[in-house]
Amino acid sequence: MLKDMAWNTFKNTGNIDTFLEFIKIKDIEQNLGEIDGNNKN
Repeated sequence: MLKDMAWNTFKNTGNIDTFLEFIKIKDIEQNLGEIDGNNKN
């Protein structure tokens, strides 16, 4: 979902920086999920 939002924002604005920021946020969320998952075990 976040990737779709990033892509749509990029298509509307033409700003690649916005797209890249969304991708970084997605990566951070995934990393936090992995850390949280490891802490539950």
